[in-house]
Amino acid sequence: MPSGVIIGRFLPFHSGHAQLIRHAAERSPNLCILVMSRETDPIPGWTRYAWVKNTFPELDVRHLPEYNAPDAARIRSCAPNDADTLFEGGEKHGNLAASLGWRHVYIERKQDISSADLLHNPMNHFDLLPEEARPYFIRRIALLGPESSGKSHLAKELAAHFNTKYVEEYGRTYCERFGMDLEPLDFAHIAGGQLYREDEMARQANRVLFCDTDLLVTQVWSEIYFKGHCQPWIMWANHLRRYDLFLLLKPDIPWKNDGLRAYEQQRSRMFERLLNELTARRLPHIVVSGDFEARTRQAIEAVEAVVSSSSRQYRL
Repeated sequence: MPSGVIIGRFLPFHSGHAQLIRHAAERSPNLCILVMSRETDPIPGWTRYAWVKNTFPELDVRHLPEYNAPDAARIRSCAPNDADTLFEGGEKHGNLAASLGWRHVYIERKQDISSADLLHNPMNHFDLLPEEARPYFIRRIALLGPESSGKSHLAKELAAHFNTKYVEEYGRTYCERFGMDLEPLDFAHIAGGQLYREDEMARQANRVLFCDTDLLVTQVWSEIYFKGHCQPWIMWANHLRRYDLFLLLKPDIPWKNDGLRAYEQQRSRMFERLLNELTARRLPHIVVSGDFEARTRQAIEAVEAVVSSSSRQYRL
């Protein structure tokens, strides 16, 4: 059976696109989706390609970078050789289909908002975003701090208050299983596990996700373990990852030994190291202090301001 083709920017990928793809796949099982992108797009092309491919893993999805205008020759060279149909949720590619010598099939889709409006304010239309696209748009809040500063407790409190999810600290899970005698490779596993957990929970989050630690904390722990040394890729990854707010917890509550803590005397040093890094890099942060009730109150107020704001810096 000949192949059908859908072309689009998917900027952003939304439920209307998903509906179009499902209906086209019913008519053309050998469906190919071409994701067009330009370097100036507000969302990278490879990100949109990943959204579509991971939503429809069984389909042939291809990324066309540096695509500036409808180009029949480019489409023909990138599409399957047996393609003969262009599916669309509108009429704008009719001339392109004619230039290719393909049938042009219009499939009506139910979508009450334009892609531009959805991109401008995704939080107001969060339900229109497929699961794979949501992690890009949610607000991410990272909780940082030394040992026994209440990060896990506060993450749970905030997730409950905002009716969403939180990411547990993978380093704790790892050490519970393998112990505290760590080598540099262990920190690589911990860093990778933390990112994996965060991205998995982001698919389930409701507009905001709370992360109990991040790779900046992993870097500082590595520096403590290995006399100031940390693997460069962990530094690279923690510079690349974006958060809308950092909550830095001050170590002004009693230290408790739970069997995995051994650096009570390092708490002040680690707090200052984290504060200096956040300040030097101009990362959005507040210092949270006081008893547990005070910490929760301060954090909720700061997070509410972030969630209600329409301006933010998208992640790569």
